[in-house]
Amino acid sequence: MKWGRIVFVAVVCAGAAGAQVPAAGAKPAGRFIGEVTAVEPSALTLKSDGGVAVSVTLGEKTLFLRVPPGEKDLTKATRIGMADIHVGDRVLARGQVADDQKSVTASAIIVMTKADLAQMHQRKREEWQRRGTAGTVASVDAAAKRFIINSRTREGMKPVTVETTEKTEMWRYAPDSVRFSDARPSSFAEIKAGDQARVLGDKDADGASVKAEQIVSGSFRQVAGTVVAVNADAGEIRITDLATKKPLTVKVNSESSLKKLPPMLAEMLARRLNPEGAATASGRPGGPGGAAPEGAGMRGPGAPPPDGAGMHGPGAGGRPGGWAGARGPGGAPDMEQMMERMPALNLGDLKTGDALIVSSTAGADPARLTAISVVAGVEPLLRAAPERAVNFGGWSFGEIGMPE
Repeated sequence: MKWGRIVFVAVVCAGAAGAQVPAAGAKPAGRFIGEVTAVEPSALTLKSDGGVAVSVTLGEKTLFLRVPPGEKDLTKATRIGMADIHVGDRVLARGQVADDQKSVTASAIIVMTKADLAQMHQRKREEWQRRGTAGTVASVDAAAKRFIINSRTREGMKPVTVETTEKTEMWRYAPDSVRFSDARPSSFAEIKAGDQARVLGDKDADGASVKAEQIVSGSFRQVAGTVVAVNADAGEIRITDLATKKPLTVKVNSESSLKKLPPMLAEMLARRLNPEGAATASGRPGGPGGAAPEGAGMRGPGAPPPDGAGMHGPGAGGRPGGWAGARGPGGAPDMEQMMERMPALNLGDLKTGDALIVSSTAGADPARLTAISVVAGVEPLLRAAPERAVNFGGWSFGEIGMPE
């Protein structure tokens, strides 16, 4: 709800609800911004943007206004009634704040409805899909305030120069968070090679450069490892990093994407990574069982896929809905679509020795990861490319909250 919060702040700065100057001796008016979690006849409960539960007392003189998302002032606000406020709406409550900072007697309530916000978010998402460019930062020119990203196009990977101005809005994903709502205002100085970046703006005719209106960037990690232990109740997985042989703790929360590669899809992707090595590692040419690299041969792909997870069923054979129907630029499989169609993974189903590929933000503690995505069933990929990192391309960034 970050854009909704920005709009509310703009409205406040413009003079929220035209609140009256307090009488002599009265406490100055304060405000809370948050999401409605409960509605009562004469009160609301908000979850503030700071995560605090706030009680809002309403009275006969409370002014109720509905503001369309995206508006910077109250010129298009309309009067509504208490009955027009619902759970999930975004509210700015202005009035006399109690000393404990947990309740307010509201003189004015400014509302952005859940339905209006959903429409705004959909428009924002469509704009990012239409005018957005994503990729990995290859180089940064600090003097010229521009950088180059390697972006996937219909012709394959292509360098795109990102031009910024003083008006370019910049945001950065917070350490240890996979939610866009936690992203914070950023600056050009924070962008560095290796970052992932999404850029909203118009490209030139040949697509070689883009004039950035908004940039969202972040530093991310992708780790391949084997499961040591699972604490499903705590949402934690302990793994051994296959590259460093060091232990890591992976924290999983409600924002994390947990998926499992069906065996047939894993074999297909492994063949793309290493057409010759994948066949050998799968136990075909190269001898029965095909000796797998140390640390990579955990559980073989011989088990049948979970129900509904195979290559067959609705959409198979290239029809929409099947694995073969997820096509990207140049006819290559669209990895993000594949991710969406993969069967979900339950932490309780993981076993010691299972192989995982974990994507995460770069947090404060290098021994702990907050998972953006956890992908199991990746043994064929690790056997096919044991000497180099398995690159899921845009999957990591695609699993993060899209700017809305």
